[in-house]
Amino acid sequence: MKRIILMVARLFFMAPVWFFKIWSWGRNDRHTEKEKFELLRHVTACANRAGRVTIEPHGLENLPKEPGYIMFPNHQGLFDVLGFLETSPQPFTVVMKKEVEHVILLKQVRVLLKGQCMDREDLRDSLRVINRMTEEVKAGRNYLIFPEGTRSGQGNRLLDFKGGSFKSAVNARCPIVPVAVIDSYKAFDTNSIRPVTVKLHYLPPLVWEEYRGMRTRDIAALVKARIEAEIARHI
Repeated sequence: MKRIILMVARLFFMAPVWFFKIWSWGRNDRHTEKEKFELLRHVTACANRAGRVTIEPHGLENLPKEPGYIMFPNHQGLFDVLGFLETSPQPFTVVMKKEVEHVILLKQVRVLLKGQCMDREDLRDSLRVINRMTEEVKAGRNYLIFPEGTRSGQGNRLLDFKGGSFKSAVNARCPIVPVAVIDSYKAFDTNSIRPVTVKLHYLPPLVWEEYRGMRTRDIAALVKARIEAEIARHI
């Protein structure tokens, strides 16, 4: 919470301008998806600097050159998405849980990115989101999904990855990009404003030929194992 207050305080005069711009651009299609993403990327980079957070990306060359892939990182805290917004070279969108659908700023960002909300307790709604994601990924949209389903609350340790998170990737036969997130929890989930470096390690993707025929729970276990191994190499 202290770091969020620091960000707002340092960007006090620009924050309302950016918020209005994000809200306004999200309500119409006068700007391209790339332009909207670059706006959010700029705002995020400024906010991260104001909050004394440095993002250190590794392995960006592993991201597929062609759009239409899904990134599957471990989920450490509220800050995670900001790391991806600053470092991703291509636009992406997100799936949020239903509980945050109307939270101010999160709502406006979701609308700008044309992201989706999922009611995890409603099987029909989950299927709707999975089917829509499948079609959008086939059409060339990139997604970011946290397969743990919630923040781990254990720092750099991971919870089990849910097999259902990978159904859209299997249906779309798209590249699956594991991403190891390191020390992101220190940004918003600790009561500190000390400088912190968050590391994102984009790992080589799993292509359809590699996971074809595998059950989603086995894919989930494989992706989790690769991320855990990468984290272990760096902490």
